[in-house]
Amino acid sequence: MEERKEEMNEKLGFLESLVVALEDEIHTDILIKPGIGPPIPAHRALLATRSEIFKNILASDECKAPAEDSISLPELTHEELKCLLEFLYSGSLPLEMAKQHSFALLIAADKYDIPFLKKFCERQILRSLDPSNALQVLEVSVACSNGILREQAMNSIVRHVDEVVFSSSYEEFALKNAHLSVEITRALVMQTRDRRDGATQCVEPS
Repeated sequence: MEERKEEMNEKLGFLESLVVALEDEIHTDILIKPGIGPPIPAHRALLATRSEIFKNILASDECKAPAEDSISLPELTHEELKCLLEFLYSGSLPLEMAKQHSFALLIAADKYDIPFLKKFCERQILRSLDPSNALQVLEVSVACSNGILREQAMNSIVRHVDEVVFSSSYEEFALKNAHLSVEITRALVMQTRDRRDGATQCVEPS
C-alpha cells in the first residue's frame, strides 16, 4: 500500500510539471483569448490532445505556424479560462475553484468535447445540488443535454417546491424558461396525483 501511494505521489509530481510549463509560459505557442480579461499563453500540442474540437481549430489555416496566433473562447471569463487550462494541464482543480466555476466549465466541456471535464463538473454539481441552485442546475443541464443533472435538479425542485417556487429567482427563471416551467408544473401535478392515488388505495372499502 505504501509503495503504491508513493508511486501515485511521484506520478502526480510528474504531471505537475505541465502546470509549471503553463504558469511559467515555457515554450508556449498560442494565445487563448477569453470573452472578458487578458489572454493566456498555452501549448498547441496539449490543447490538441485534450479536445478534438481544439485539434480541428488549431489545424485550420488561420491558426497555422506563427506563435503570435490566438484562438478565442468568448463564453469564458479570464478566471474561467484559467480554470479550464489548469484542468487540461493537470486533470484536476482545487475544490474552491471547482465549486465557483463548475457551471461555466461544464458548458465549455460540452462545447469543446472534453468528456473527462464533463464528468468532473457533473460530480461537483451533483454534490452541491440543493434548493438554492436547483433552477440554475436545471438550466445548465438543458444547455448541455445532461440527462442526469436534469433529472436530479427536477427531483430537487419537486421535493422543495415551496422553497424554490417562492424564491426571488423563480420569476426571472420562469420568464426565461417557459418550457421548463411547464415541465415543473407537470411534475408537480404528477406528484400530487400519485399521492392522491396512493392515499385512495390505502382506504379500505366499508
